[in-house]
Amino acid sequence: MIDYQEFKKLAGQLVGINLNEYKSQQMDRRIHSLMQSWELDNYDLFLETLKTNTAKYKEFVKKLTINVSEFFRNPERFMELWHRVLPELLAEHATLKIWSAGCSNGAEPYSVALIVNELGVSDRIEIFGTDIDEVILNKARKGVYEFNDLKNTPPELVDKYFTLTDNQYHLNSNIKNKVNFLSHNLLKDPFLNSFHLIICRNVVIYFTEEAKRNLYLKFYDSLIPGGYLLVGGTEPLLAYRKLGFVSVSASFYQKPKSISDESDLN
Repeated sequence: MIDYQEFKKLAGQLVGINLNEYKSQQMDRRIHSLMQSWELDNYDLFLETLKTNTAKYKEFVKKLTINVSEFFRNPERFMELWHRVLPELLAEHATLKIWSAGCSNGAEPYSVALIVNELGVSDRIEIFGTDIDEVILNKARKGVYEFNDLKNTPPELVDKYFTLTDNQYHLNSNIKNKVNFLSHNLLKDPFLNSFHLIICRNVVIYFTEEAKRNLYLKFYDSLIPGGYLLVGGTEPLLAYRKLGFVSVSASFYQKPKSISDESDLN
């Protein structure tokens, strides 16, 4: 019989996730809670279940990737994005590329799409939303939400862009079409580049320190000079200077616009 470490290795290969790059305490708790609920008493049975039961395989992936998101989460960050960051970038560039990494149910990139539409610059901005979980990506593409998903959304935007049907809020097709949703594994897949803004919030809290550092370095490379990285409020980049970033404000970090700007960090 395989032991736990071997199970993590084989299960990770099966789902395309290196489980050792996640914090062990959180990962171990999730795995063993599933094992208990499925009434499995050894790791061989667990692995065989993942290989043969599609529903349980999807449940396993969902358990590992924790999908929690809502529109305008931490509203003050989105207001800064709306009134300062995007106008600044738009003043300097004809078109913008924006990436919501680990986008979950789509609430985050759709929040950006709402702002972009309000600014009247939809034709100048391309928005990508990526996640490892195909199930949650399909949900994002449908654009159907509960009241709690919209609790931080300005009421005027809810009235303008959502239709309430059977106690669910359906996002207008015009906004849904502004976001390109793609499957992407942040710890494994190659990154796109030339982004003006990357948003990655409440994702890396589950990663090891080494995995986080490697991820932020990749984000840095994927940004244009002067591009911004927006992170979650509970995951500040304590070593942002070593990573090459400049701290602009709470949760916002910028890639220096020039080599001279970068040298000022040292």
